[in-house]
Amino acid sequence: MSRFNNYICAIILLLSFSVSSQSTIDEDSETIQNTIDYRIDQAQKDIRKNAYFEAQEKYDEALKLAIKIDNQKSIGIIYSKIGKLQYIIEEPDEAIKSLIKANEVQRFAKDDINLAETYKTLGNVYTSKKQYQQALDYYKSAKTLFEQEDLTNFVAEVLLNEGITYINLKDYPNAQAHLLKSAVLAKRYDLDKIVSSSKINLGIALINLGETEDALKQANEGVNIAIKNNFNNVLNDGYLVLSDLNQETGNYKLANEYLRKHMTLNDSLLSIKRNSSSQEKRMQLLIDNQTEYQKKQLADLEEQKAANNLNKLTTILSIALITILSLLTLSLYKNNNIRLKTNNMLHKKNAELIVSKEKAELASKTKANFLSTVTHELRTPLYAVTGLTNMLLEEDPKPNQIQHLKSLKFSGEYLLTFINDILQINKIEANKVDIEPEAFSLKKKMTNIIAALNNSANDNNVKIHLEYDQNLPENFMADQIKISQILINLVGNAIKFTKDGDIWVRAIRTEETDKIFNVRFEIEDNGIGISEEKQNQLFESFSQGSIQINRKYGGTGLGLSIVKGLIQILKGTISLQSELGKGSKFIFEIPLKYAEKVEKQVVRNYFKDINEIDLKDINILVVEDNKINQMITKKILSKMKLSCDVVDNGEDAVNMVKDKEYHVILMDIHMPGISGLEATRLIRTFNKEITIFALTAVTLEDKMHEFDEAGFDDIISKPFKQEDFEKKLYEALIQPNSETA
Repeated sequence: MSRFNNYICAIILLLSFSVSSQSTIDEDSETIQNTIDYRIDQAQKDIRKNAYFEAQEKYDEALKLAIKIDNQKSIGIIYSKIGKLQYIIEEPDEAIKSLIKANEVQRFAKDDINLAETYKTLGNVYTSKKQYQQALDYYKSAKTLFEQEDLTNFVAEVLLNEGITYINLKDYPNAQAHLLKSAVLAKRYDLDKIVSSSKINLGIALINLGETEDALKQANEGVNIAIKNNFNNVLNDGYLVLSDLNQETGNYKLANEYLRKHMTLNDSLLSIKRNSSSQEKRMQLLIDNQTEYQKKQLADLEEQKAANNLNKLTTILSIALITILSLLTLSLYKNNNIRLKTNNMLHKKNAELIVSKEKAELASKTKANFLSTVTHELRTPLYAVTGLTNMLLEEDPKPNQIQHLKSLKFSGEYLLTFINDILQINKIEANKVDIEPEAFSLKKKMTNIIAALNNSANDNNVKIHLEYDQNLPENFMADQIKISQILINLVGNAIKFTKDGDIWVRAIRTEETDKIFNVRFEIEDNGIGISEEKQNQLFESFSQGSIQINRKYGGTGLGLSIVKGLIQILKGTISLQSELGKGSKFIFEIPLKYAEKVEKQVVRNYFKDINEIDLKDINILVVEDNKINQMITKKILSKMKLSCDVVDNGEDAVNMVKDKEYHVILMDIHMPGISGLEATRLIRTFNKEITIFALTAVTLEDKMHEFDEAGFDDIISKPFKQEDFEKKLYEALIQPNSETA
């Protein structure tokens, strides 16, 4: 029985240790968080005094407290700061481990601001290890996050680090570009230390680019700023750079003088660093701490023995139990070390994957910007094509010219549709396509599409037959533009690959539920057909039947990819039946909501009934750098009985508005000198009443906020519809006066 009691006593002893330990962590979380913040702040002060080991102690204390209250944000910040400290004391491998831990915690905590700081420090560490490409990847990630959080003042230091890295890679043009940006941005935010370092390093880049005079000027300016503000580390580098630059220019006396200054300051800095991070000091402090810990443990053990008066057997059992637990702890420690190594490897791989993901996102953004630029360059000449065609059609052309002009108009509109198709693929892939339902006649729409494509069909001696199910209503509420795109693509494809044959376009009712009709469309031809092996990849972007087909029939292979994407957006399905040499049948089904009636759209001439005398005092300013577009816009305004002044750049536009009163400005965006956006911002500083329209060919989806911020009242996208253009001008010039009257 006494033996059993001894076992119980041993267990009680262990439990008492556990309860005692537990009681020490029962503190208020807010108080602990204040202590954490205080420790971090004190550590930062220690670092500024070069007391690195003291700073490490405070970070360790703060980390224990942060883990205790499970504050993920504080844990991530402390790991990041420990990594930065390890980088300062030249322990790059340890720094990488700490920073990867910080990266992992901050990503899951979505702490993007501090994650950007971690990326920046990782870039610095990899630069110190001469792994420059990896350093650049981290700098770019840091810069992206800082810009995303609107912390442009932090971008200056990242640009400086990128510039230094490019110098190490001997890529001096890139180094010059980044260092110039860094100096300008740092100066804007009064970041003198970054301005000083940027200019000193800019001297290195410029001397290697052959710009000796400018290199000396920049380096001297940087050194003077460092001297004025006691930036000793920057000044140390600056003296060495000035020594090298003066040696390059043959001024050996001055070069020698700067070299002596560098050596003196460098010895002083190294002495401070050695004293602050002495390995002997570290080891002594660790031994002292361990001795204190052991003394405390022995005192606690004696106190416990005195208080509980355990017999000798209990002591032996306790020691045996502690020994077993120690062995178990040792085993767990070894296993934990293996697990930590594995986790570190995984964290490193995760960090690399994140960088790769950010690279892919950057590539996607670059692609979108490229498409925006290309479409702008194509839309600008299209404005001339469609504008001149509309003018000629309105000027009573000869009867035998009307059909040619209509064909030209159709071709221009078709080309614009093709440009929009390229953008639409991009939007479909990015899930940015919206559905815009409106009431329309499906039968009339199909009839008009067939009529528009009849000329192409006649060229191939093809007859198009429309078969519309009598049980299917004519009017529906749906996105008629997307349905038109689908039909034009499929019927156009059928015409392209059919010669001396027939095409059948059918609309068939399959089922109806609560006025939602499931409509099956069939486009069937008896043309060349498609081989079975090519059918599986036919709906992919830029895919065609074969190289021979591409050469013979032309096209880019975008149409069917767009068709499939649009049908999926309309919640429909598409399939294909085809046999080589016998023809093809495309079948797609989409749900359409029944509409009672369709309001007839009336084309209105807004300025027809307005007297020229009423319009003579209206002043319009056209800002456009393209001469043809100037002529077209001026002619369109003239037909509307409106006169205008024309300038071809933003600077002249601002001056004209200062000197003369205008009612409306039609502002192009891309121009030499300042852009339309910048010109509008300048005008809004002294005239907030004038109506300014953005007359532009840029794509608008991702630019709307820029136009609003610049101060535009509305946007007219080129090439525009005549009616839309007249309506917006009428509402800006005439309607407000009518309402006042």
